[in-house]
Amino acid sequence: MADVRNGNARPPNGAPAGSGSAYSIDVASFTLRLKSLYAHWAEHKADLWGSADALAIATPPASDDLRYLKSSALNIWLLGYEFPDTIMVFTMKQIHFLCSMKKASLLEVVKKPARNELDIDVFMHVKPKADDGTGQMDAIFHAIRGQSKADSPIVGYIAREAPEGNLLETWADKLKNADFQLADITPGLSDLFAVKDETEIMNVKKAAYLTYNVMNNVVIPKLENVIDDEKEVTHSSFMDLTEKAILDPIKAKVKLRAENVDICYPPIFQSGGEFDLRPSAASNDELLYYDSASVIICAVGARYSSYCSNIARTYLIDGHSLQIKAYEVLLKAHDAAISALKPGTKVNSAYQAALAVVEKEAPELVPNLTKSAGTGIGLEFRESGLNINAKNEKVLKPKMVFNVCLGFQNLQCESGNRKNQNFSLMLADTVIVGEKVPVLTSKCSKALTDVSYSFKEDEEEQKPKKKSKVLGSENFISKTALRSDNQEVSKEELRKQHQAELARQKNEETARRLAGGGNGAGDNRAASKSSTDLIAYKNVNDLPPPRDFMIQVDQKNEAVLLPIYGCMVPFHVATIRTVSSQQDTNRNCYIRIIFNVPGTPFNSQDTNLLKNQGAIYLKEVSFRSKDPRHISEVVQLIKTLRRQVMARESERAERATLVTQERLQLAGNKFKPIRLSELWIRPPFGGRKKIPGSLEAHVNGFRYSTTRPDERVDIMFGNIKHAFFQPAEKEMITLLHFHLHNHIMVGTKKTKDVQFYVEVMDVVQTLGGGKRSAYDPDEIEEEQRERERKNKINMDFQSFANRVNDLWQQPQFRGLDLEFDQPLKELGFHGVPHKASAFIIPSSSCLVELIEYPFLVVTLGEIEIVNLERVGFGQKNFDMAIVFKDFKKDVLRIDSIPTSSLDGIKEWLDTTDIKYYESKLNLNWRQILKTITDDPQSFIDDGGWEFLNLDASDSESDNSAESDKGYEPSDVEVESDSEDEASDSESLVESEDEEEEDSEEDSEEEKGKTWEELEREASNADREQGDESDSEEERKRRKMKAFGKSRAGPSGGIPKRSKLR
Repeated sequence: MADVRNGNARPPNGAPAGSGSAYSIDVASFTLRLKSLYAHWAEHKADLWGSADALAIATPPASDDLRYLKSSALNIWLLGYEFPDTIMVFTMKQIHFLCSMKKASLLEVVKKPARNELDIDVFMHVKPKADDGTGQMDAIFHAIRGQSKADSPIVGYIAREAPEGNLLETWADKLKNADFQLADITPGLSDLFAVKDETEIMNVKKAAYLTYNVMNNVVIPKLENVIDDEKEVTHSSFMDLTEKAILDPIKAKVKLRAENVDICYPPIFQSGGEFDLRPSAASNDELLYYDSASVIICAVGARYSSYCSNIARTYLIDGHSLQIKAYEVLLKAHDAAISALKPGTKVNSAYQAALAVVEKEAPELVPNLTKSAGTGIGLEFRESGLNINAKNEKVLKPKMVFNVCLGFQNLQCESGNRKNQNFSLMLADTVIVGEKVPVLTSKCSKALTDVSYSFKEDEEEQKPKKKSKVLGSENFISKTALRSDNQEVSKEELRKQHQAELARQKNEETARRLAGGGNGAGDNRAASKSSTDLIAYKNVNDLPPPRDFMIQVDQKNEAVLLPIYGCMVPFHVATIRTVSSQQDTNRNCYIRIIFNVPGTPFNSQDTNLLKNQGAIYLKEVSFRSKDPRHISEVVQLIKTLRRQVMARESERAERATLVTQERLQLAGNKFKPIRLSELWIRPPFGGRKKIPGSLEAHVNGFRYSTTRPDERVDIMFGNIKHAFFQPAEKEMITLLHFHLHNHIMVGTKKTKDVQFYVEVMDVVQTLGGGKRSAYDPDEIEEEQRERERKNKINMDFQSFANRVNDLWQQPQFRGLDLEFDQPLKELGFHGVPHKASAFIIPSSSCLVELIEYPFLVVTLGEIEIVNLERVGFGQKNFDMAIVFKDFKKDVLRIDSIPTSSLDGIKEWLDTTDIKYYESKLNLNWRQILKTITDDPQSFIDDGGWEFLNLDASDSESDNSAESDKGYEPSDVEVESDSEDEASDSESLVESEDEEEEDSEEDSEEEKGKTWEELEREASNADREQGDESDSEEERKRRKMKAFGKSRAGPSGGIPKRSKLR
């Protein structure tokens, strides 16, 4: 129906192109825009629409050529698709379509809204295949005369579009020979298209997003690679590569549907002294020229849903002084033109602002400045009537979109080579008038330091290389490096310079935060939560009647009744700490019950214990029985009941701390929810048998549910902090992961991370152990099935993520800044974030590990600094300590990272603007953060985080080593002192795990002792008494033996080194 190249014939809702319902017109959009058309026509009939009584729009047949027509633009703007070989005629009360039967059937849906909303009748004039349409044209002419009061009605048409095809040629002849006055309506259509609505703005933004990503991820890396490796590549081959990247957005790392995108024009690459700054320029077959003092111009334009975006950049290779000066002036002029595009001002003010900069900075370059600073852009690459030149006095309005393109042409520098003597410069960006961030393509840098490349090195460091075949000169090309003070800087040096700047910025930021009473360190352990009042029975009458005078377990009231002094005394099961049983040699069975009492570790703040501090508490009780079966049954019942009560109370306490979420609004009749079926969830629901469920996207959140009514989870869009899509490549699962702002309950578990996944292949173990041939047809078929299953699952997840991304682009969700992020596996590394080794992967905004449980999601924006620990020669592994801006959070450690990943991690941290340090030891970060927050001013005065700077600490240690040179221990006492000092120094870097282990050991001693512990203490006491009974001679012998061992240290050649933990 339409030119496929234009990307307008996309099937709605993913329907197959060959189906009968492949196209559907958006009736709501049609109604709004039809109202806009008639309102604009009525308001500007005389000045822009030529006083036309009727508007005749004739769209030519489809063509393979890339072209922009006002008639096609109106089709797309009004109907959503291009209708080739179709004539539309608008009068004040009627709309007439002259087209084929198939197109007429598609257009039937517009009759009802046009009639109901605007009181306009729509008529279909179907042209038979063998007919020239003369009869239908006469009927339309008769309707025009009937609608007009004038004797000779004025019919508006697009004067610049020549008729193509039999239908349009016949129509043009009859229109000229009829008694109509003709008027050009091009100005009216241009003004109608100039101000974009929200849908159009979003399409332009997506086109710009694709455009600058093609430049950043395809054009620039390829350009640098060609220059580095001295490859011979033509401009046209560069054009082909870039065009393929636009048509297949995945190559540019962009998640847009390929059927919705197209090129605005064939990408333009120019170098070697031949430059053409006109939009109609083309890439020739000459080789890319990148010798010294050369200039390379790259221009890329992409379309999304037929809306255009453009970007152009100029790259300087060992730039001449004139080239650098001209570029700096052009950059200032270009920024001035963009800044002048403000609502209420005139279009020519942008060009005048650019001209004023050139006249002030370099008046000799004024003759070389382009006569235009760009044009309006949208459905057409160059919207007529919106040229940014010195004569255009049209007033700017919000939501107008411009391609601001400025350049210097035909400049010359002193050189004996024609290819770098003549040069031109050009910059172009897509800009929206009135937006907070007006430049949509600003993420592709145009700063001089980012577009200038240097290949000159000092001659003594330069090694002979092959000569440039393009020029044949004696300039040798080395590795590409950004210009910095006209000297080449190595990658490592650039990284150090950037890190030094980051250190300065980070120290200033931390100082401001601490000075403003920001986050300080503190004990991260939350206070123990008090449980609810524990009441087994409200009064004595509620006690069950005693059966026998023995221990009873009342599961209904969650109580244990103990026989004490002839009475059954109830105890709530939550007051019991431990229960155990034991049998002696006389076949007597003992049951021992230990209770929670004030002073018991981890229960000192329980309100039930502190409520009556003057009361006397029962700490433990023991009973003897001759019935081992009964004792075993009681112990098991108490343990089971206690476990159930503790689980219930724990869940109640967890739910009490949850943040109240908004209610999920189901899609209902508004739209069909986006659905993904047969998913598993992590963390899982309770229960032994697990079943898969489905995930649906509704109005304001997701809902995951299974066939069981109690297994349901709602995730609100407003609670999502990060969303990830990770397809299965070498993994066994494809997953969607949501990291939340606030905890939610999944079953009985409180979590901030919820994951939905599908296993892409079954885990099958072949029995028999025999090897199968690599050419076994069954084996090949099985592998093929697995690949197809994996690809299908990945595509289903990708489609779901894309559709949800489109939903999140709606105006009500823009403030949430949500989009499915995909981890970059090529940047991943192995490490131990918890207990087991895992593959940790950076994404654009996070550092994640989403396969092994528990998950790891670290927001890069919350990181203060990163310290790389145990870094040194000979080390196979190192550790990473991540310090957060919130000093109350514990430092996150990722241990045992292979040293081979060190350079890659440094590069990634540097590119994400995260300051990192290196140290040879593991630091005690809890003590460090406490010291900082206790005295922030001293921390700031001492240089902030620079105490972690390894270079500075190395220089200090070198000085101290020289002063201590020649020291040797002389006797045992001195050595013991040094060992004490060593142990003291070790305490500065000991791990937090040891502190926790010590506290756990102390707490264990305070707990009630079991039978085994009492027996162990008795045996230890017996052993100590046996030592005291030893003879005096035996004790002396042991003492001398120990003393001899202590003297063996200094007699050896090398004293022992203390181990760092």
